[in-house]
Amino acid sequence: MEENNSTKVSATLGYTLNLGNFQSLRVDLGVVDQVRQGETTVDAMDRVYTFVENQVIQKVKDAKESLIED
Repeated sequence: MEENNSTKVSATLGYTLNLGNFQSLRVDLGVVDQVRQGETTVDAMDRVYTFVENQVIQKVKDAKESLIED
């Protein structure tokens, strides 16, 4: 089955970090992208999801470090 190059895929992930004392930090990130030449929709979804997942992990790490510094 040939994929349509105008097919879009998106992934949105979030993570809530409990800071204690009834406080929390929420990180939400999302990306919308198109299926690239040579990719299936599943391939594109996996690529976009992995990108967003890695970004959420990094942003949570950055936020933790920032909170520790303050």
